[in-house]
Amino acid sequence: MGTVATTPKPEAKKRNRAKGAYLALLVLSALYFGRPEDVIPGLGMIPLAKIAGGLALIGLLLSLMSGKARQKFAPETKYVVALFLWYCVTIPFAAWRSGALTVVMTRLSKAVIVAVLVALVVKEFWQLKRLVWVQATAVAGMTVMSLALHHTHGGRLVGALGGVFENPNDLAINIALNWPICVGFFFMARGPKKVVWAIPVFAMLIGVELTYSRSGFLAISLAAVLVIWEFAIRGRRLHLMLVAGLLGVVLLVAMPGHYVARLASIVTGSEADSLDRGSREARKELLLNSIKTAIHNPLFGIGAGNFEVTAGSWHVAHNTYTELAAEGGFPALILFLLMLYRTMRNIKMTRASALYEKDPDVRGLTGGLWVSVAAYMISAFFASTQYSMYPYFLVAYTTALYQIVASQEPAATESPAGAVREKRYGRRKPGELAWTR
Repeated sequence: MGTVATTPKPEAKKRNRAKGAYLALLVLSALYFGRPEDVIPGLGMIPLAKIAGGLALIGLLLSLMSGKARQKFAPETKYVVALFLWYCVTIPFAAWRSGALTVVMTRLSKAVIVAVLVALVVKEFWQLKRLVWVQATAVAGMTVMSLALHHTHGGRLVGALGGVFENPNDLAINIALNWPICVGFFFMARGPKKVVWAIPVFAMLIGVELTYSRSGFLAISLAAVLVIWEFAIRGRRLHLMLVAGLLGVVLLVAMPGHYVARLASIVTGSEADSLDRGSREARKELLLNSIKTAIHNPLFGIGAGNFEVTAGSWHVAHNTYTELAAEGGFPALILFLLMLYRTMRNIKMTRASALYEKDPDVRGLTGGLWVSVAAYMISAFFASTQYSMYPYFLVAYTTALYQIVASQEPAATESPAGAVREKRYGRRKPGELAWTR
């Protein structure tokens, strides 16, 4: 008896496209954070950055074809898209138009695609956890590798990988911002896996010290305080206070030479240490220059990536907020701040959900992301990250996290959190997200 050929059902095609979009997202994250071209010989000849951008675009197209576009964007996703569109508007007014066009289309565009793609594709908690795990393990592994190889520049630790990890200050910031997420995975781990996470968690603290980065120290210090609050005090693990104290003693003993003098220069302004002499005054001058530039170009700014050129020193402002205002005008800064506000609000609403109360993994990931976002908001005062994909990944993670818990939230009659949601957003259908009303 012959067989009759059948065509896949439309729903099956949509599911396959959604799987393809999620796979593209995983590969993009691995390429961006793992940087295999710096580890595998010969791979550097392949344009992986362009491939990553292409994967992101393919993933977004697959997601749109799978029908995900019918869902309304979350407010923070709209702000990210609006930020990109505004930067496109500013290009004709840029001091160096071709440079602004390049930054917007090759750097900022990938960040926007990532933010939209994660919000559209990640619908299950295991998908979000796996995606964040790829980032956390890549940065943790890179830190351990950097300590093992111990490459230095002027006595300061540099990353074993290139790109955003080459500069000691950028390396320290990336370690500090990913450290809380690794701590979250430590608490989510069971049995021997805790030891596997404990090693890089400690190594990342040592790594920040060896970079001699003052901005990295401020970021990791804030992250450490918030981690203690989140996982020890709020999480009712008071014995961890003792562990944190012992860990602090170990870090003091392992502190490299001249580290205290360098940290003291944050307050005193003294450049007694020989590392990067005069950098404090140079950064102060760049900061003031970026503020003046923003005030003189309040609407359209001077164009994406143009501050380095107009400043005359080919240095960034080392401040995300003032450089945003200088290059994209105050509208760009406002959109970025609104994006961060909604990101923190997503975490707040997640904490009010029933799933957060009953699932320790949701609590662990939420806590890690909250500390990372808070640490980023402070560290952004000391680093120019507006065109990096990292903050947009963070925004997208919280969007996906809230979408997941909102889709599983009980009705208002069954949950206080449900009552709060319906009071703010109105009654929704089962599976419908609060902001689609």
